[in-house]
Amino acid sequence: MKVASVQVEISDDESKAQRMHRVGAMLDELEGYDLIVLPEIWATGYFSFDRYEEESEPIDGPFTETFSAKAKALGAYLFAGSFVEKDGENLYNTSVLFDPQGHRIANYRKIHLFRYGSDEGKLVTRGDEVVVVETKLGKVGLATCYDLRFPELFRKQVDLGAELLLVTSAWPHRRLMHWNLFNQVRALENQCCLISSNCAGMTRGTFLGGHSQVVDPWGTVLASGGEQETIVKTEIDLKQIQHIRETFPQLKHRILT
Repeated sequence: MKVASVQVEISDDESKAQRMHRVGAMLDELEGYDLIVLPEIWATGYFSFDRYEEESEPIDGPFTETFSAKAKALGAYLFAGSFVEKDGENLYNTSVLFDPQGHRIANYRKIHLFRYGSDEGKLVTRGDEVVVVETKLGKVGLATCYDLRFPELFRKQVDLGAELLLVTSAWPHRRLMHWNLFNQVRALENQCCLISSNCAGMTRGTFLGGHSQVVDPWGTVLASGGEQETIVKTEIDLKQIQHIRETFPQLKHRILT
């Protein structure tokens, strides 16, 4: 299976419309890929908190319409990353997954909101649903950035059958060591393939970490980006997941107390 993680550069001199157009052109290069992943609140810019209200949209707004059409045009599963969703009086950090026909088959509202040097916890309402969706690729669990620090979320996804973990993120460079560690450990401890997409660039005084990754169920990094905008491309063998789980059945050896 051919997978791609689009590592988007975020800068303060680019509008939402400009960035969406530019990223759309990057996606056009990925014809023939089975699964494509984008970062967290990349269109607005995660740290552009002053733009959240103005650029928020309903779940069926222009953002999802645009990337529904893009998924259909590419014939690929597209995890379009997250955007600022407006629902009534509340804002959510919501990620969306489309199938190759352009149908929105899952959306996930970020559960763990980041509050350390971030206004997300003040502006955004937390989600409360663990999301795993059945696809032709396997069962897919969705997560966002700070969620990586909470292993219980991913273990719940595995209990719901997850085999692929998709992570959309805007993780800062100053905690890059943590990012690298969590990407590998979450894949390893849950015997899943993990694909992450992280933002790059300098925005609102924060240097974003990049290093988007594809990690196999042994915790081995199959492909990784650097610190610049790039597309991380590789292939994964979905049969490897079940083979590892059968030959090294650690998930069956759990002792629940």
